[in-house]
Amino acid sequence: MEIQVAQGVDLPAVQSKIYEVRGRKVMLDFDLAGLYGVETKRLKEAVRRNAERFSGDDFMFELSREEVVEFSRSQIAALNKSRGYNIKYPPFAFTELGVAMLSSVLNSKVAIEINKGIMRAFVALRQYALGYAELKRQLDDFMATTNMQLSEVYQALAALAEQKREAEKPRKPIGFQRYGGSL
Repeated sequence: MEIQVAQGVDLPAVQSKIYEVRGRKVMLDFDLAGLYGVETKRLKEAVRRNAERFSGDDFMFELSREEVVEFSRSQIAALNKSRGYNIKYPPFAFTELGVAMLSSVLNSKVAIEINKGIMRAFVALRQYALGYAELKRQLDDFMATTNMQLSEVYQALAALAEQKREAEKPRKPIGFQRYGGSL
């Protein structure tokens, strides 16, 4: 499926900035600020001025110090050098809903166009995940059917092997036997 991207928005670049934190797909404030062309400090100020729009973890949450250190080690190597260990303020992590809300806080044409691209990136990731889940289900069904068929083949081979063993057993002679005497 071809996804239309806002002009000037590189879909793979946006997708590479979507991380999983606390089991949710999120984008971090400094990545969003870079996409919007504003300073991270200004983005955070706008969010704090409009805190009621971002209430609840389903919109946005602040990473803990431990998460920042773990996150910087595991997910983005760039943090190790510049932001990972000596950050002054932990970054905000915006969920898909929070990113959508940012367009109303950062009320500009650029913000709206960038948000369109970001929303499309989230949708593309979701579609990819759903496609993967469907493919995995089909593969599981195929493997179950194949295992059943192989089991039937093994049972048939075992039955044939048993028949062959029975056929090769020495038989009792049938008919009359002559004993040493003459008639």
